[in-house]
Amino acid sequence: MEPLRTLTSRTVVLPAANIDTDQIIPARFLTTTTRAGLGARLFADWRYDEHGAPRAGFVLNGPDAAGCRILVAGRNFGCGSSREHAPWALVDYGFRAIISAGIADIFRSNALKNGLLPVIVEEPIAQWLIAHPGATLTIDVARGTVALPDGATVSFPLEPFARHCLLEGLDELGFLLAHSRDIDAFERRA
Repeated sequence: MEPLRTLTSRTVVLPAANIDTDQIIPARFLTTTTRAGLGARLFADWRYDEHGAPRAGFVLNGPDAAGCRILVAGRNFGCGSSREHAPWALVDYGFRAIISAGIADIFRSNALKNGLLPVIVEEPIAQWLIAHPGATLTIDVARGTVALPDGATVSFPLEPFARHCLLEGLDELGFLLAHSRDIDAFERRA
């Protein structure tokens, strides 16, 4: 996993509330156990018509979405069933952070385990971001802040272990492997 210390990017906005994991990555694409290629299936039912052609009106199909690494979404993002494929698809597409006034707990946990930063902000900030697609933000993971275009910063909650893993580019297994010498030494003493 690539470390995430600071992220400066324009935003792309999906203002809908209650975007569930089946909308993020439809169940028919859950047959793979690898992450590669899932970004092409991200929001598939919204991005493509029944013939597989891109829908002109969907925000990710427009030129303004190119290169955006921060997705701003409506409240309760990632609700529904637990599936790691949802954060896999978002990361494979190129997103490194999701900002919303509310992110479903299970999705939030799966995101953090896969190098995707879920940022929960107060409702007025979320509404401002939704109303200003393409805003350039800077997220500082160590400080737990988002710098807005006007220079103001807002804080967001992030548990210390998740912060450490993001900053170091580790998942839970990588964290354990990084401590394998200490673990081996402990086992030899036991």
